[in-house]
Amino acid sequence: MRVDFGRTADDYVKHRAGFPESFFQRLAREGVLRAGLRALDVGTGTGTVARGLARWGCLVTAVDPSASMLDGARSLASEAELSIDWRLATAEHTGLPEGSVDLAVAGQCWHWFDRPAAAREAARVLVPGGRLVIAHLDWLAMPGNVVEATEGLLDVFNPQLVSPDVRFGHGVGVYPAWFQDLSRAGFQSLESFSFDVLLPYTPESWRGRMRASNKVGASLPPDAVARFDAALASLLAERFPGDSLAIPHRVFALVATRP
Repeated sequence: MRVDFGRTADDYVKHRAGFPESFFQRLAREGVLRAGLRALDVGTGTGTVARGLARWGCLVTAVDPSASMLDGARSLASEAELSIDWRLATAEHTGLPEGSVDLAVAGQCWHWFDRPAAAREAARVLVPGGRLVIAHLDWLAMPGNVVEATEGLLDVFNPQLVSPDVRFGHGVGVYPAWFQDLSRAGFQSLESFSFDVLLPYTPESWRGRMRASNKVGASLPPDAVARFDAALASLLAERFPGDSLAIPHRVFALVATRP
C-alpha cells in the first residue's frame, strides 16, 4: 500500500490531535526537555511536536518529506506565534551538520522510516550525551467502545496492514522492537514510559481524524474515502449518539542517549 499523508493534509491540520501537554511535562520531569536546547523534530507532519518543543523554549528545527504537510505546519506555528525552522527533508537524511542538536524527537512516525537508517542519522546529528525520544500516541480499542467499532469499519474498507509494528501497537500501545533499533545504532541508557489519557472529539472531528489516517485519506481513492466517511457518520449516529466522544489513548515514549 502506498501511503501519502500529503493527500490528507487539510484533515490532518484540522483534526489530528497532537501529544498532550502532559507528555512534554513528563519529558521535562525526566530531565530530557528544557529551555535552550537545540531540538530536531523528524517526520514533523503538521508540527504538533515541534510546536510543543518551541513552547518549552527549545530552538527547533523540524523536517518532513511532504511540502503540503510543512505548509500546514508553518500556518499553525504562525498562528501560535512560534518560530521554527521548517525543512523539506527525511529522517534518514536530515541535511543537518554532525553533532548539531541536543535533542531529537520522532513523534508518531518512527514506523514509517527506514528505522536503522533513521537511528544512525539521529546518532550522527546529536551531540555526545544528546537524547533521542521516539514517541507514539495510540487510540485504544476496548470492548464496545467507539475505537473498536471504528477499527472494524477500517478493516472492511482497507484490510491491508501497513506495518506489523502499527498493528502490534494498536490495542497495546507499546513498541518493543524500537529498543533494538536504538541499541543497534549505538544508543545507550534506554528508558521508556507510558500513560493513558482521554482525548475529546466531536463526531465531526473524529470523522476528520479517521479521514486523516493512513488507512483512509492517505491511501484510499477519493470515492472510497467518501464512502467510508458516510459509513462512519451512520455508525456514530446509531451507536454513539451525542455531541462529544472521549477517546482513550496511550502515550508511549522511548528515551535513549547518544554516548
